[in-house]
Amino acid sequence: MPWNEPGGKDPWGKRPKDQGPPDLEELLRKLTTRLGKLFGGGSSAGSSGGGGKSAVAGALIAAVVLLVVWAFSGFYIIDAGERGLVLRFGRYVYTTGPGPHWHFPYPIESAESVAVDLVRDAQHEATMLTQDENIVAIDIAVQYRVKNAADYAFEVRVPDATLRQMMESAVREVVGKSTMDYVLGAGRAEVAAQTRKLMQRSLDQYQSGLEVVTVNLQQAQPPEPVQPAFADAVMAREDEVRFMNEAQSYANGIIPQARGEAARIEQEAVAYRAQVIATAEGDTARFEQLLAEYRKAPQVTRDRLYLDALESVLSNSSKVLMDVEGGNNLLYLPLDKLMRQGAASRGPAPMPTFPAPAAGSQPNKPVIERDPRDLSGREGR
Repeated sequence: MPWNEPGGKDPWGKRPKDQGPPDLEELLRKLTTRLGKLFGGGSSAGSSGGGGKSAVAGALIAAVVLLVVWAFSGFYIIDAGERGLVLRFGRYVYTTGPGPHWHFPYPIESAESVAVDLVRDAQHEATMLTQDENIVAIDIAVQYRVKNAADYAFEVRVPDATLRQMMESAVREVVGKSTMDYVLGAGRAEVAAQTRKLMQRSLDQYQSGLEVVTVNLQQAQPPEPVQPAFADAVMAREDEVRFMNEAQSYANGIIPQARGEAARIEQEAVAYRAQVIATAEGDTARFEQLLAEYRKAPQVTRDRLYLDALESVLSNSSKVLMDVEGGNNLLYLPLDKLMRQGAASRGPAPMPTFPAPAAGSQPNKPVIERDPRDLSGREGR
């Protein structure tokens, strides 16, 4: 009968699908029998020697299975941002990075994971005494992470609590060495930086395996009972700074102006000095030239100087001197125009135009007054 027809037998020893699941006890018995034959057991299932060998084979199989399971239990996976710490009989051996790894299974070795990229935070609030014996309320926050997983896990018993204690100690030391105005004003950033430096130095000395990322001085203010008085002091300090800035601004405006005025006066003095010196040198040179000419012709030089002086004086005068000898001619003198010309231009006034004299009459001659000292001996000239 074909095996695939109803009632047929599967040549590979499989049961037909319509007969339900196989019997587990039967399968285990067949497996035990085959292993007994493999290790030298007889074909008779009822003999006592075959039964003993089958028990030994079963024990070996169980041992092999347990050994495989035990070996597979040594596989472990470290996530990204973590480090694995392998312990051999409870003692740290080495550190592994992210990814799959294997170690000798328990109880020989074990593995622990530590998050190194996780940024942790700690905060502390307290009132502290400053160097000038004032009290300030400080609120400080610290962010940190693990930089050495082995030191973090095994060198310090409670690393996070140790960091909080170091944070409080460091900020108290920094605040205790600073004044109140410095902590509340311009020194806030410097206080945070010094606190971070002290914390990191102490953590490295203890080999805590921690790294301080940032330190933020979130709040620094005087105690609540004295805050109104402190606010008044702050306002007074701000007014002082404002007045100083205004005074400095005024000084910056007036000082350059005064310096410019001083420079101008100095330049004018230098120019005046140069002008006086040049004028004096010119007068000296002119006098020396006149002296040379005077030595050559004294009388001519005196006459020339006298005439130049009279011309200079009479050019600015409104008087007209005339000498009419033996004539009664009517003269027309534009005195108003002559006076206006003399007032407008300080130069020598033009000579007036006189009408031509009649036939047979003598021309009018202007009379020039001379120095009485020079009249003697010169009347015939």
